[in-house]
Formats: sequence, C-alpha cells, structure tokens
Amino acid sequence: MGTVTRLKKKYSGPNHPWEAVRIEEERIFKKEYGFKNKKEIWKSTSKVRKIKSQAKKLIASTTEQSKKEEILLIEKLVKLGVLKEGGTLDNILEIGQKNLFNRRLQSLVLTKGLARTSKQARQMITHGHITINGRKTNIPSYLVPVKEEGSIKYSPNSAFNDKEHPERNIGKKEIMPTKKVEAPETKEEQPQEVAS
Repeated sequence: MGTVTRLKKKYSGPNHPWEAVRIEEERIFKKEYGFKNKKEIWKSTSKVRKIKSQAKKLIASTTEQSKKEEILLIEKLVKLGVLKEGGTLDNILEIGQKNLFNRRLQSLVLTKGLARTSKQARQMITHGHITINGRKTNIPSYLVPVKEEGSIKYSPNSAFNDKEHPERNIGKKEIMPTKKVEAPETKEEQPQEVAS
C-alpha cells in the first residue's frame, strides 16, 4: 500500500477573522450570488489571486517559455469569458472576484432565466435538472466556457421541461379578479311602540 498523504487546501482564507468591511462584502456576495458558505467565496478569491500572481511573474520574465505561458494564460481566460479578445497581461491584473462569480454555472442559470433566484438555480443544478452540451452537471461553481454558455438547458427528463410546471409559471400567471362578496344585510329590529 502506498503512502497516504494529507490533502492540501487549494485556497486560503482571510488573514484576519474579524474585519467588518470584508465580512459585510462577503455577506453581500453570499446573498447576491447564492453561495452556500464563505468557503466558496474564498476559493474563487484564491483563483483570482493565483491568476494575478502568474500574470505578475510573466510580466517580470523575458524568456521564451514565459512568452508561451503568456499566450496560453490569455487564451485560457478568453475561453472562460473572463478576459476580452486581444487582452494583455495588464488587463489580467484588472480582473476582480465578480468576473469569476459571473462565469459560474449557478450565475448563468439565473441570468438565462432558467431559475428565479440564485438559491433555486443552485438547487436545480445539484438535483440534476441542468445540462451543458447534453451532459448533466451538478457543480454550481463550474466555470462555464463561452462556447458552452449557449448549451445550458434543462435536463431532458427534468420536470422543469414542462411549460406548465408551477415553478416556471409563478410570475406569468394572471391574477384572477376576486369577486366582492357582500355580507347579507341584517335588518335591525326597531323597537315597536307598545300601545297602552
């Protein structure tokens, strides 16, 4: 049997646990993008940090290998839709967290109108209702390449394919006018005069 090595974290959390500005920013991201927990935010932040540090190293280097790596890095980011066509290493340094958040499958399902809220989008993905290029994907944090963005659909055997599904018609249903029900009038008994 081989050696069992401990798996290393592929992300790093915040340097200080109690920073009011960062905590408030994370709370807003969590609500807006429907993250399950703050660890998902930290993972995306670490990806952005790694991309930027790689770009900084390539800017400083002048070897042939660094030029090849620069082309590959730019191509990769253009395919992901994080960087525009014809971008440079300087443009990579301007990439922020939101650029990656918007490329997540969960965000794209919401923007395409397949779900009403980001939490519903997450639930649809994890329950197998969403496919990309005809294959089920149950990872909400999957970074969708630009060429696959148009192929995000409901799974063929999903109940959401039915246009009459209650969740798809919540905002579309017309509100039926309610009839006013009038209460029956009660005749007040007036005191009768007693003849003496």
